[in-house]
Amino acid sequence: MLSTIREHKAGFATITHAAGISSTGDEDLDRLLPFDEPYHIPATTAKAVELARRRGGRIIAVGTTVVRALEAAATENGHLRCGDGVAKGRIGPTTRLRVVDAILSGTHEPGTSHYELLRAFLEDSTLERATAELTARGYRTHEFGDSVLIL
Repeated sequence: MLSTIREHKAGFATITHAAGISSTGDEDLDRLLPFDEPYHIPATTAKAVELARRRGGRIIAVGTTVVRALEAAATENGHLRCGDGVAKGRIGPTTRLRVVDAILSGTHEPGTSHYELLRAFLEDSTLERATAELTARGYRTHEFGDSVLIL
């Protein structure tokens, strides 16, 4: 699969991050999510993102935590800073994404912080239709096996 992806001129770059949870099942605790998540973005990754953008490519984050890290490390004009940092706060429907164009993610339940993050990529009506279709077809949520690519 990776060879096929590379044949289509896609590249890969890595970051190191602490993955958080999107739901505990306790409504009071869930209102505090997501917790702060430390990350490290290597200089090679920041350069790869800049090069992809200059070439007109898209930045596809693999996972909600990667979105949070990349967006936390973004400058106002969308450049990616390398180094250590901490992703704080929520990403949602009113967030202006500065680095990430798309996401490959597990599916998430409405009301979770990860679902809220997906709202930065899609209009609510589209996300609601997708969620209904995933539910109707028995897709499993979160890290339990099924994923979606949102462009």
